[in-house]
Amino acid sequence: MMLKDKTILIMGLRNKWSIAYGIAESAYKEGAKLIFTYMGEENKDKIEKLIEGFENSKAYVLDGASEDELVKEVFEKIKKENGKLDGIVHAIAHANTEDLHNDFIYTSKEGFAHANDVSSYSLVLAVRTAKELDMLNENASIVTLTYLGSTKVLEGYNVMGIAKSALEASVRYLAENLGRDGMRVNAVSSGPIKTLSAKGIKDFNSILGVVEEKSPLHRNVTIEQIGNVATFLLSNMSDAITGQIIYADSGYCIMGN
Repeated sequence: MMLKDKTILIMGLRNKWSIAYGIAESAYKEGAKLIFTYMGEENKDKIEKLIEGFENSKAYVLDGASEDELVKEVFEKIKKENGKLDGIVHAIAHANTEDLHNDFIYTSKEGFAHANDVSSYSLVLAVRTAKELDMLNENASIVTLTYLGSTKVLEGYNVMGIAKSALEASVRYLAENLGRDGMRVNAVSSGPIKTLSAKGIKDFNSILGVVEEKSPLHRNVTIEQIGNVATFLLSNMSDAITGQIIYADSGYCIMGN
């Protein structure tokens, strides 16, 4: 098993349709012990029921993944109760609805800052905090989630494309910083998946149709497939890969239209 005896923190679990859950399923099958963070104390019962099939897993509420002191407080608790980590999965992103539905030019200053703070800075904060608290084992691997809208103009993605572009640049700079200690940082650029977050994107179903029509494999991807790619990146099987954006989108990104 690729992740036997490894402890993986998955940040941003929401429900069984989320990419984070697909990663959790794959990592668990490969032997990982799982730790989760989620938003909202009111979601505690729902999350605990969701992860009950992952033996010995734990979940911690984190209401503010881009707030320095909150992240430090939760990470200190995670380390105290679980020891060091072999990997972190960053599955956190958010933009205001109006900034996704209106033309990008009308993005507010607050909306611009919010999208980048939650979707990009939160990765930098998580990695820095884990390193400062000595939470990461030797050869630890960090994986985050991005999307094609970081490099191409996709209708309705708007300010999230800016945030994902910043996220991808952060992956490269973090990879250089952590590489000195033998640690790796990569991103998975998933094809579109019908998650709760995707509902905020206007005409999302039409995007699924385009990918199915035009991608080389003529099909959309699943959370299970993305989970398997993330598990590979978390494992020692990928120990020569860092600072990369790995596209898992049925090949759609290579097409000219």
